[in-house]
Amino acid sequence: MLKTIETEVEYDSALERVHTLIQMDLEDNSPESDELEALALLLQNYESIHYPIA
Repeated sequence: MLKTIETEVEYDSALERVHTLIQMDLEDNSPESDELEALALLLQNYESIHYPIA
């Protein structure tokens, strides 16, 4: 289940999962490609809060 990333541990775990998914030959609209897209959005949200670019 995907949920908002709230801690650095969750952030690191999500990055590891994204790395794993990127290494796979994903089919469009597969559960894994949907997961990758969702994780990217969750990571983007976390980074905008915790690592803002001025």
